[in-house]
Amino acid sequence: MTEIPEHLLKRAQQAREKAEAEAAPATPAASETPASTSEPASDPRIPAHLLERSRAAKAKTEGSDGGDSGGGAVAVQERVASVVSTTPTGGGVPVGAGPGGHTQRLLTVVKSGSIQDVKASPVDKVHTWPHLLVAAFVAALACTAFTFFFSIWVNAPLLQQANPNRTPNPSKAPWYFLGLQELLTMFHPMIAGVTLPGVGLILLIFAPYIDRNPSNKPEDRKFAISIMTVHIMFWSVLVIIGSFFRGPGFNFTLPWRDGLFFDL
Repeated sequence: MTEIPEHLLKRAQQAREKAEAEAAPATPAASETPASTSEPASDPRIPAHLLERSRAAKAKTEGSDGGDSGGGAVAVQERVASVVSTTPTGGGVPVGAGPGGHTQRLLTVVKSGSIQDVKASPVDKVHTWPHLLVAAFVAALACTAFTFFFSIWVNAPLLQQANPNRTPNPSKAPWYFLGLQELLTMFHPMIAGVTLPGVGLILLIFAPYIDRNPSNKPEDRKFAISIMTVHIMFWSVLVIIGSFFRGPGFNFTLPWRDGLFFDL
């Protein structure tokens, strides 16, 4: 059984002491009971109002039934005995008494923590295993499979052996550097190679700290989506121009008129 809390025990003790103080003047009256009274009625542990009630019931029973008074006395004694059974042997208020001396049955004591509806607050975190690592592993498998099948279906022929005395015309950087090479044809090398790429990278680094909205919806992340879209479009346009619209001497040309000067 669950242990009774300390505050309930203190309350019962205070009620017991108060009832003992109130029942103290009534004890001499109980001791003056005639010797002819039955044993339960003369018990000093029985409160005075119960003694009076038992005497009245006994008198009423004897008045109504002359010869059957013993049965009424037995009934009164049974009721008094039932009250005595709930009274502690040391006198005073019963153990389960509450405020005012009223008896009550204590079924159980439920701790407050077990009946509270506690809900965990959502946190913006993902478990590393298995949630995050499984997603990363599946993405790695997908990229590997794409590269494998792409290498089977698309041929990537090697060019002729490099000749240091003969530079190919046009001489183009790999596609992922063609945007930077295109910038070098428009600006000074310091601006094209350091300033513009540096500003772009700094904006991308600070974008998560400027836009701190935790939502994953594009309509709620307009700043971050705009910065990333401008970056991708700007670099993609430069790569496309350098790949398909630059001919011999890295001059601007039209692919449908002079041909395509680009190799994978």
